[in-house]
Amino acid sequence: MRMIKVTEPVVRLAGVKTMGVIGDPGCEGLGTYNMKVYAGALEACSQDDMTLIVGDLVPAGTRHYYQVFRDMTEALAGNDVYSLRGNHDTGDYTDYFGRKNYALLAESFAVVVLDNAARTFEEEGLALLSQVLSMEEVRQVIIAFHIPVPNHFIQNSVSGEEFARLQEAYRPWREKVKYLLCGHVHSRFVDQTDGIPLICTGGGGAMIEDVSEDIRAWDVEHHIVHFYLEQGELRYRIQDLDEDCYGREREDQVLNQKLKETVEGELMAHFKYLMFADRAERRGLPRIAGLFRALAASEYYHARNFYSVLERPAAFAESVGTYVPGEEFEYQHLYKMLASYAREHNSPLAEQAYVGAAAAEKEHGALLRQASDMEAFAVPEIYVCPICGYVMTGEKVPDRCPVCGGPGRQYEVFGVSGGKGM
Repeated sequence: MRMIKVTEPVVRLAGVKTMGVIGDPGCEGLGTYNMKVYAGALEACSQDDMTLIVGDLVPAGTRHYYQVFRDMTEALAGNDVYSLRGNHDTGDYTDYFGRKNYALLAESFAVVVLDNAARTFEEEGLALLSQVLSMEEVRQVIIAFHIPVPNHFIQNSVSGEEFARLQEAYRPWREKVKYLLCGHVHSRFVDQTDGIPLICTGGGGAMIEDVSEDIRAWDVEHHIVHFYLEQGELRYRIQDLDEDCYGREREDQVLNQKLKETVEGELMAHFKYLMFADRAERRGLPRIAGLFRALAASEYYHARNFYSVLERPAAFAESVGTYVPGEEFEYQHLYKMLASYAREHNSPLAEQAYVGAAAAEKEHGALLRQASDMEAFAVPEIYVCPICGYVMTGEKVPDRCPVCGGPGRQYEVFGVSGGKGM
């Protein structure tokens, strides 16, 4: 399907009775890891007759980013996709997507798209809104823009004066305005403003964030919004997106295998570069160590991108517990068996590595069981021996690692003192 470039102020859409809405897919970057949610959102919106993206398509408004975004959208979308301009969508936006203010007239509802990316509504857009609302054929209208109008949940909105300008434009036909629709906030909420439902949706790709004490990242999933007709009335529903919301590449057996091999290769490179960085640091070459740590980080992010295409995660709230069986199998069975084999074959270094790792994996399993209730997890600090990898917790840890004897001054410390798992 097409990423539509709008050239006329009013576009009539024959046969369109439903609309999917995606918020803020690209403002944090267009890498594979980031774009997986957007890909899933596009597929979920394909059940509707059209899709609208309510801004922040790209991290910055250059031709390169717009081209990447358009190509990705057209490869994945199952219907025609329209957009409005967000505060990140600067520069060449109009060259790719056309008008910043326009109206879509579907069979039983209309969507008026207004540009407020600079926190002001343009006179052109407000005049168009009044024009469309005055049409006798138009009965139910969604007014869509990027930055929220004043509401009860957040301060990150346009000013009261700007909202008053919008109200002035729709006031004579206020009963026709069924919804105000926006993005910008990497979360979601539904409010009433001027007696009209305000739907804020920013869960189409960007990382979900804490918005306030009332709207925490913990409580909100990535999502899309569907608008549809029920007995002639325009309704909406919010659809949460699963953590495993997209998996087209996994279905290709050849590509699936090659992706797995690529992940393994990138992680091996990551590990080798970190090993060499440690050697360089010990020999007094901090710049060389820094170079190899940077390369190792790059290889990790490559691996993450490739793995994200393959990954089939559980829902986030249920995820921690899924790691426990693997850890328990390693220390209860696999590493014991391999340590025994190494001992029988006179390979003491391998035996030592397996024995030490088994001790650490046992601690891993215990900590993961505690962390399965993420909100209740309250271990403040975790110490890791960099010599053998043993894991320790508690207010007091030994001066030397109980597995290998490594000095406590070298322990790596993880966690936030006094904090919880959130």
